[in-house]
Amino acid sequence: MFVFERFKVIMGSSFSMNTKTSFLILVNCFSAIYLILLFAIKTKRMNHNAISIRPFIGAKNFEISRNFYRDLGFQEVILEHNFSFFYAEKIGFYLQDAYVKDWIDNSMIFLEVDDVNRYYNELLALDLPSKYKNVRLTSIKTEDWGKECFLHDPSGILWHFGEFFKK
Repeated sequence: MFVFERFKVIMGSSFSMNTKTSFLILVNCFSAIYLILLFAIKTKRMNHNAISIRPFIGAKNFEISRNFYRDLGFQEVILEHNFSFFYAEKIGFYLQDAYVKDWIDNSMIFLEVDDVNRYYNELLALDLPSKYKNVRLTSIKTEDWGKECFLHDPSGILWHFGEFFKK
């Protein structure tokens, strides 16, 4: 009520019920604005400024998976005897000697490529399914958003290699 009393003093003799109503409307408006600003501050979006994203994937047989990813064209940095970082250009992932069937069976990685047709032909030329048990290469599928082909690694992780249509 202190704010209202101060408002009465400022308004002086011209204060009336209409002024009181106007004052209450004004206070309600300011309260609403305050709540909106408070909500906006609390829901502020993070500015990630990300450098990379590096998923951790598991391997049923660590040595076989290491060979597979090197054959796929990734460079390997051995971090520990059972843990490696694989990279190509600006992308990378961690391979670990860990196998949890439910985790592996639900792991998918999407790698955006500049030309899925070229990439698929290079995958065909590598002939990975004949070199590694359980590796499957699926031909290019066209969707409304773009095109992609699929490759299951020796442990069962599903890789999507895709190209988005230009808008």
